[in-house]
Amino acid sequence: MRRGLLGGTFDPVHTGHLMLAQEVLWRLGLDEVCFVPTGEPWMKRGEQVTSKEHRQAMVELAIADAPHFSLNAIELERAGETYTVDTLEALRAGEMRNDDVLFIMGEDALHTLHRWKEAGRILELARIVVALRPGQGPLDFTELEAIAPTARERVMTVQMPLIEISGTELRRRSAAGEPVRYLVPAAVEAYIERNGLYRP
Repeated sequence: MRRGLLGGTFDPVHTGHLMLAQEVLWRLGLDEVCFVPTGEPWMKRGEQVTSKEHRQAMVELAIADAPHFSLNAIELERAGETYTVDTLEALRAGEMRNDDVLFIMGEDALHTLHRWKEAGRILELARIVVALRPGQGPLDFTELEAIAPTARERVMTVQMPLIEISGTELRRRSAAGEPVRYLVPAAVEAYIERNGLYRP
């Protein structure tokens, strides 16, 4: 199978995530996109993150009617801080042993990839799909190629429609009692309201 992996805190999962997954699925002819919520994201040390249970539930609601989307809870079930290389090692040794695995990220994440744990190994375990917004120029591989000389060969790009939604803004809007309708799926909106998430 050709599988895309879309990792993230998903706090909350929103329309931008779903559009990204759908665009990559369609443009690259994937069989499936797996949403992989982070457990304890090392990049957000010291920040308040909504519980794993709530974030998993929101992703499940968001993708319930999407036959080619799935949720993989491997990072939610692992104790300690979450590192992409550990996730990929486990998946490639197990259920995705024979799959063509593509790890999906935005251009901003690619620019920090050289600082991730064992970035070179990540590029061995999966090809990278970078989502580009309209008007973005060519990618800069300088820092990444310093630790992974073949990085350019392991990265592909997909053009995305312009949609500016961030988890930070959605949490702020929810805390202020502002509407998030149409920014998140209706089921996620109802879940946030029902559980009082992001309220002060």
